[in-house]
Amino acid sequence: MATHTLDWTWEGADVTLGMEAAGGGCSVVLLPALSSISTRGEMRPLMDRLAPAFHATTIDWPGFGDRPRPRVDWTPRVLSAFLDDALHQIAQPPHAVVAAGHAATYALHQAVERPGTIDRLVLIAPTWRGPLPTMMGGQRPWFAPIRAAFDMPMLGSALYRLNVSRPILDKMVKGHVYSDPEWLAGDRLAEKRAVVRAPGARHASVRFVSGGLDPVTSRVSFLDLARRVRVPILVVYGEETPLKSRADMAALAELPGVETRRLDHGKLAVHEAFPEAVANAIAPFLNE
Repeated sequence: MATHTLDWTWEGADVTLGMEAAGGGCSVVLLPALSSISTRGEMRPLMDRLAPAFHATTIDWPGFGDRPRPRVDWTPRVLSAFLDDALHQIAQPPHAVVAAGHAATYALHQAVERPGTIDRLVLIAPTWRGPLPTMMGGQRPWFAPIRAAFDMPMLGSALYRLNVSRPILDKMVKGHVYSDPEWLAGDRLAEKRAVVRAPGARHASVRFVSGGLDPVTSRVSFLDLARRVRVPILVVYGEETPLKSRADMAALAELPGVETRRLDHGKLAVHEAFPEAVANAIAPFLNE
């Protein structure tokens, strides 16, 4: 495995992102989920299992990851521009892309708007709506003031510290992230706490949570985006997938050109069984 960085600039703001690569052969790009605690590291075990057959690369999203992040008004437009640039910098397209969680909708958008950059697409537990809009049943006018408050120097830092405190992290983990909450302990917990405490972490985090990074605003739009993709799609999800998300995946499965695999591994959270189970599910699809 080789560790690299990718330097990217958006409207005068310089972003340095962690990137790792391994193996040789056809290119597979692994995109981690967007969340306050997600990084490319969650894709590393899967990358290691794919490396004997593919050139596998995983990279952090701007505003996320384990490095300091500049103060930027992160939006779907920014992240979509980054994904297109990154796919051209990593290696010559086309790539197979494996995208987890919210990254799935960005990958669908890329496949539609930039044909020829992706030739095969795996969506792991795909989502299209952030946690707060999911809880509230849609976007609300007061989400924008919340984002503005978190951007303020003093108040924003204090609010963010409260929202990534140990009790809140524990609730997040038990509620919708890990099937086995005890998995996140010791060094793993210390690593996640370092991620949420990285300078500038709050700006992208609050946007994701409040729906500011939702590329689409409805399930209809999400399905329409998937329907317009002209490359094969595989959807992989776990047996404990929440009902709302499972309904999205069931609707995806009805679209032409979409395959699905349900795995007996909880929410498809990152634990020791996750990489092997997912690698076994997606390798035949990638080799077709």
